[in-house]
Amino acid sequence: MARMDHDRQQRRVLLATSLSYVIVILDTSIVNVALERIATGLAGGVSGLQWVVNAYTLVFASLLLTGGTLSDRFGARGVYIGGLAAFTVASALCGFAPSLAVLITARALQGVGAALLVPASMTLINQTWSNPRERAAVFGMWAGLGGVAMASGPLLGGVLIGLSGWRSIFLANVPIGIAGIFMAWRVARRSSPTTVRRLDVAGQLAGMAALALLNVSLIEAPVYGWGSATMIGCVAATLVASAVFVTIESRHAQPMLPLTLFRDRVFSGCVIVSMVSAFTVYGLLFNLSLYFQQQRGYTPLHAGLAFLPLTVVVPAGSLLARRAVQWLGSRWLIVGALLLAASGYLALSAIGPSARDGLLALPLPAIGFAASLITPATTVALMACVDGSRAGLAAGVLNAARQTGAALGVAISGVLIATRPSFIEGMRASLLIAAMLSMIAGMVWWRASAQADAVCGDGDGNSTRDRLGYRKAR
Repeated sequence: MARMDHDRQQRRVLLATSLSYVIVILDTSIVNVALERIATGLAGGVSGLQWVVNAYTLVFASLLLTGGTLSDRFGARGVYIGGLAAFTVASALCGFAPSLAVLITARALQGVGAALLVPASMTLINQTWSNPRERAAVFGMWAGLGGVAMASGPLLGGVLIGLSGWRSIFLANVPIGIAGIFMAWRVARRSSPTTVRRLDVAGQLAGMAALALLNVSLIEAPVYGWGSATMIGCVAATLVASAVFVTIESRHAQPMLPLTLFRDRVFSGCVIVSMVSAFTVYGLLFNLSLYFQQQRGYTPLHAGLAFLPLTVVVPAGSLLARRAVQWLGSRWLIVGALLLAASGYLALSAIGPSARDGLLALPLPAIGFAASLITPATTVALMACVDGSRAGLAAGVLNAARQTGAALGVAISGVLIATRPSFIEGMRASLLIAAMLSMIAGMVWWRASAQADAVCGDGDGNSTRDRLGYRKAR
């Protein structure tokens, strides 16, 4: 009987956390194919559309680590339900937004909900599966579903917009969110730990200010001009906020972001690779969504179908990633994936603006497959080199790095589109930057993993060197 109750509990936790994680990650990409319709319906320019995307990812990235602390302090189940409720209400506000300003505000509220429920989901999984091997498999499945959700966003968004308009991509979250809350409510409540981390309020505010000001500087620069007093003030404020954040985190007894984590080269390498991967992929989604609809005149459904060569390979990559890490090791796999992505961006940048759809689609599978390998591989590498007591914090940093990279990718892509003589030139510059950054990230990761000296067991007797690219003798 006890075993049946435990199995039922596991099913509830897995279903609830997976369902919510899918819609949270879906909302980072599904909005891209709606941008053209949002611009028409709510009278928004390129900078306004960038904020529709980035208001969500910025708040999501900024509050993730604080969300983890709140989960520890008040209990994962309660924080998860509160976060999902906030996300659901904010989705409804997005769906009924009468103006661009209201939509952007509601997107920011979605980010608050997402930042609460994602770390709480990880805590719930960690509490429910005590066996390390089973827990790792569940985390792999959970992360893989997120990758599939990110990639399928443009296609699903195109279908929903074609059937019911752009507002439907947000309203569809409401019944799913209610179902997730109902399932989580039936999960048994656990007592909060007796020792919890203190909230780093000053660090949180400084970090949010630095990230927000950086995005304001990038997104609004084409409007005001880099030499204007407004932009000079924004850049100066960004530098001051960043310096304050680093100072606070280096002196706080329990910092939101322990800077000592970055002394580990593998940890730093994982963060850089994850940020670059998200930067390039989300920049590509933003560029291509506008290109397909503004330059080629595609409907949202046609634009979503045009992303199919990229999205169709992601589930295969997510399923193969765990076995590929075990066979090749994270070191070789991540470098290979980054080089594959770089080749895709380079090929895409060389294609002319009037090329046929088939030719345009050829490089996309390489980019999608590479992205689907990088996320689980960096997660495995990071978890192998972090002490178990800091695993949740490290995972939160990795997720925050991904969302930060996504926000910056959209911001810089928009700047290039707005400041170049033509849309095509701006998109081509963005693709070349993506290729260059992917290759640089590959070199950084190669050096970081090659110089890793610590031997960190993973529970199966595998050392860091085994996990990062040295196959065990069989």
